[in-house]
Amino acid sequence: MASDPGLIRLLSASSTVCAVLLTLGVLAALHAPIPILVTGALTATVSTVAVTEPRPRDQAVTLAAGAPVTLAIMTIGTVLRPYRVAADAVFVLLIFSAIWIRRLGPRATSLGVFAFQIFFVTQFAETRVEQLPQLSLAVLVAFGSSALIRFAVLRSPPERTLARLQRAFRVRLARVLDALIEVAECGPEAPRAERAVDVLHRYVARLHTGALMIQTRLGTGPPDGRTAAAIRRRVAEAEMAVERLAILVLRVLRPGADVDTLTRYPAKARRAESSIDAWDTVMLPALISELRELRVLIRPDRLRPAGADSVEAPDRLLGYRDDEHLPDASPAMQDAFRCAGDFADALCGLGLTSQDQDTSGAERSREELTAKDPGSGREVVRKREGSRIRPTTRSALQIAAGSALAVVGGELLSPQRWYWAVFTCWVVFISTTSTGEILVRGYRRLIGTVVGVVAGLALAALIGDDPWPAFALVILSVFGMYYTTAVSYTLMSFFVTTMLGMLYALLHVLTPDVLVVRIEETALGIACGLAAALLVLPVRTQERTDQLLMDVLERLRAALSQSLARLGGEPGGNLAGLAHALNSDLDSLRRSVQPLISPISPLRSRRRTALCALGWLETAAFHTRGLAATVDVMPAGVRLGTDPWVVAEAARIDRNLATVIGHVAAGGKEGSSLERGRGVPARLGVGSGGARAVDVHAARRVLRHLRHVDESIQGLARTLELPVRDNS
Repeated sequence: MASDPGLIRLLSASSTVCAVLLTLGVLAALHAPIPILVTGALTATVSTVAVTEPRPRDQAVTLAAGAPVTLAIMTIGTVLRPYRVAADAVFVLLIFSAIWIRRLGPRATSLGVFAFQIFFVTQFAETRVEQLPQLSLAVLVAFGSSALIRFAVLRSPPERTLARLQRAFRVRLARVLDALIEVAECGPEAPRAERAVDVLHRYVARLHTGALMIQTRLGTGPPDGRTAAAIRRRVAEAEMAVERLAILVLRVLRPGADVDTLTRYPAKARRAESSIDAWDTVMLPALISELRELRVLIRPDRLRPAGADSVEAPDRLLGYRDDEHLPDASPAMQDAFRCAGDFADALCGLGLTSQDQDTSGAERSREELTAKDPGSGREVVRKREGSRIRPTTRSALQIAAGSALAVVGGELLSPQRWYWAVFTCWVVFISTTSTGEILVRGYRRLIGTVVGVVAGLALAALIGDDPWPAFALVILSVFGMYYTTAVSYTLMSFFVTTMLGMLYALLHVLTPDVLVVRIEETALGIACGLAAALLVLPVRTQERTDQLLMDVLERLRAALSQSLARLGGEPGGNLAGLAHALNSDLDSLRRSVQPLISPISPLRSRRRTALCALGWLETAAFHTRGLAATVDVMPAGVRLGTDPWVVAEAARIDRNLATVIGHVAAGGKEGSSLERGRGVPARLGVGSGGARAVDVHAARRVLRHLRHVDESIQGLARTLELPVRDNS
């Protein structure tokens, strides 16, 4: 549940395997020959994985439209197979069309995949015209099997997937808390403490991924707008609370470490650590005990211990938010206890505490969940003038050019197996947007292919001429291929090549020379893809990362301005939606920058710069999300946004962000500089409606988040070699 949120990968792999098995069973009962079985199995695979719409009704329409398209392409590919030049020209045209029509939405994308993959199947299985009736039957059986598995056997409606994602989020919350308890029990002593902190960082990153999956699923699932907004807000609040709790515990354990966030890309070196405070050493067991109480709250109801303590613990934890029963310790330790109360309140909002508890914190959480949705969350970010060529057109032209090169090179290398080069050129382009991403995906595919060739030869030698073990290994490889796609592209390529080795064994054409040609054609396809990416409307990695960096900074600026508007008494829009958009853009930037931060990258200076910039951005994004989450639940009486000091500092931060965005847009050639002002104050008075201790501490939290955002923007500016002048 924790490693596969929503069981999405498991269901995808299982659905594909079941569809293939059902197709093979029906065709075998009809005494179909091996080539027809292979064609049916590959068609079942394509018809299962190519349909990606979240709603069952949309999936059914796409499958219904895909069947005639597949039959038409199967007929065209079979008729043209003996005519190499015509088949090659049609193949390249299909590739261009399949990418170009992606602009029309997910259904057009699926139909394009059907067209490309089925034409490839006709070339791979070497289908003949006289087999068309059997091939058509195999296609219809494959689509019927896919529909039966999808809509009956392994039916997974959006609401069920969302419920699984929420359970996975709870499990990942528990993992983070377990890691935090281990960190606290280890204390600041190395080396065990460092390993425990690394585990904590890893679990926090996984929690963030799970929260992002929930936020994305809410945009396509069944909940109405108000319910979706409430879930989105509470998930974000729980994620922020547990991460802030981890930061505060680390600050207690390492007073001189200056821990701002749990980013895996540190933007600055840690300061020399000082020893833990004597009072805090005495109170540390009590803090660990409260962390364990929080861990108990995350358990399912049936696993919670019965008794009075199970009811008193949430009340006690929630009381820390109002400074009730706080220990006599350092301010850092007291902040950790307060944050434990905030986390308990977030758990109440998520429904992770016992149903029969009727604490004041739970009541507040229910009130927040039923509050009116403040907006749609579709905030407008300033559009920038870019290339007039659409991304789909650019990609279509690049892939078509690369495929044409691969066809020519593949025919020269092996007239019988030329299509492997074309297929490789296709897959290295999918979901990539820059030359660096294509290079990284290419070398991963080559490694997986080489290892898969060795495995395929070894397995073929073991099974001999018996077809059923080969089919069983094909099924296992199909499962492994789709279960590991989102985890490791190298593993996926390994399973693809192993599956192909078994299919060649079934077709009685498997020899070491065939698999060596497979490696050569794969390398050729990667080279053709890179050549096309470099020569046809190229998008350099730096250009792509600069564009995504500006997107992140624009989102950051919008979230800050809307949060401060809410603090000033204005509506402020949907802050949870803005935070989700910021998360999504930052996640896209992380993927795009992978070629620069890869350990094999020879550009060591650029790698260090990219890692440092990512660290500052993640720190700024964390505190911006924290600011939005805190402001989202603050009462209307707290009007920090109207304080002249905060207004002045917010305006300066906004100008600094605009300067950084302009610097990136100008390619680092703009001569502006950032302003370093007086700094955000640590304390300000709250309005007349904010007399409660919890509101005072929330106001302090807002100021701390704002101060850290300011520091992170200045750190990012220095990383980008943009000067910062003192204007205090």
